[in-house]
Amino acid sequence: MKIMIRLICLLIGYAFGCFQTAYIYGRLHGIDIRNYGSGNAGTTNSLRVLGKKAGIIVLLCDMLKTGLAIILVRVLFREQYGDILYLLAIYAAAGSVLGHNFPFYLGFKGGKGIACTAGLIIFFHPYLVLPQAVSFLTIFFTTHYVSLGSLVTEVLLIAEMVIFGQLGVFGMSQRALNELYIVTILLAALAFWGHRANIKRLIHKEERKTYLNKKEKDSQ
Repeated sequence: MKIMIRLICLLIGYAFGCFQTAYIYGRLHGIDIRNYGSGNAGTTNSLRVLGKKAGIIVLLCDMLKTGLAIILVRVLFREQYGDILYLLAIYAAAGSVLGHNFPFYLGFKGGKGIACTAGLIIFFHPYLVLPQAVSFLTIFFTTHYVSLGSLVTEVLLIAEMVIFGQLGVFGMSQRALNELYIVTILLAALAFWGHRANIKRLIHKEERKTYLNKKEKDSQ
């Protein structure tokens, strides 16, 4: 029965994740965002192709859809499965990432799931937020590499889950915690796979930098 609950949580997340914000926003402005820039239907490409407003809207909506999936799962299963509620939440978030990255109605071509992961961080537990915010913003404003900040976020998320899990913050059995860690690792692996071209460019110092305004870019 609990296996079925996990699948239901994945499907709930996938349904939310399939709201492909970048694609929808692009279509409202007469383009398929996947045919421009990096070809990625996500926040960074929306920022570069459609501007700062688009980037903010896409980021917020993609974070929110993961958050809503987590909230819905908690509301639905709080009473019956309170002992593994954080585990079910990570399945909902994983489903959202999968829906975002592989939306069925777009030929399974979407984004890379980083904004969805940000939604996971914000809505999963407040203890995760500050270390992640400091880490990402420090890396971004010192290097201007969104990809590098995103990948560090994924690694830090694994560390946070293990540390807070073992400290008893999530209130689950060790078996449930181990499953939580595995799902988190798989999400990180998916993110690294999605960023494999970025990693190659970072190694060869060819990765494109992202600036929030022209003045900042001109100063470099």
